[in-house]
Amino acid sequence: MLPAKGALIVTGGGRGIGAAICRAAARDGWPVVVNYGQSREAAERVAAGIVEPGGAAVAVRADVADETAVLAMFDEAEARFGGVSGLVNNAGITGGFSLAGDVEIERVRRMLDVNVLGTILCCREAVRRMSTSRGGKGGVIVNISSLVARTGGATEWVHYAASKGAVNSYTLGLAREVASEGIRVNAVAPGLIESDLHADNGAPGRPGRLAPSIPMQRSGEPEEIAEGVVWLLSPAASYVTGTILEIGGGR
Repeated sequence: MLPAKGALIVTGGGRGIGAAICRAAARDGWPVVVNYGQSREAAERVAAGIVEPGGAAVAVRADVADETAVLAMFDEAEARFGGVSGLVNNAGITGGFSLAGDVEIERVRRMLDVNVLGTILCCREAVRRMSTSRGGKGGVIVNISSLVARTGGATEWVHYAASKGAVNSYTLGLAREVASEGIRVNAVAPGLIESDLHADNGAPGRPGRLAPSIPMQRSGEPEEIAEGVVWLLSPAASYVTGTILEIGGGR
């Protein structure tokens, strides 16, 4: 790959899919900002694992729903690595399992703040700093969506599906808006993946239970999602923008 012009910020980079993206991007030559909200030790382990073999990484705390924190994160990335050339909006929460008629609105409000507002805030800052029309050198954004945006999440998390539907819509619109400004914008929509998400929602055995419903008869691994993200970040995808890449075993 061509040398990265600046840092790659990966939100929610300390665990699961985010951690796999950080590691894969570092192997592809990116200096990585491993963002975290609460999991400081996990994020610092990911950063240390990148630095040890000669890569460049730093763990940075920021609540992606907090505008001040997002600006500070981008400022730190620029100060440490000379600029920001990539952004992966991976931070997200589900709001918990719930039937639509029983959903707790405060949990949904926080989920929308993180999944939707957080994506919009981070994309806004990336555009301001990357756009050639604003003096930037261009860049690439990958938003992490979910196959549930298409399947709907019925009986589990329709609210979460709605937030990822919003991410898809925003991805498509933003891609068309900034395509002439040197910025590519795409999304990756994972299917059923082995990650902490299931245990965090009280269902650690969910991937195994649902695997027979997947055409490939198994759940995916975080590293398989990371490979798709790194491809979209790379020059190999130089003519790809406004695309939702589904990685879900045929679901």
